[in-house]
Amino acid sequence: MPDLDMGAYAAFVWPAWGLSALVLGTLVVRTLTAARRWTRALAALEAATGPAPDRTPTSS
Repeated sequence: MPDLDMGAYAAFVWPAWGLSALVLGTLVVRTLTAARRWTRALAALEAATGPAPDRTPTSS
């Protein structure tokens, strides 16, 4: 088990860890929200124009 006692530095270390976790959590939530929005926008575009053509190369 790691030693979590930071001594005199605890007042600086723990808020820094907390702020870092908050920022990373916010970035994850914003990324997932944007990905869902882009997925809905793509579905709306495909519904309006039809799906993209199959671009797999054909062997001759």
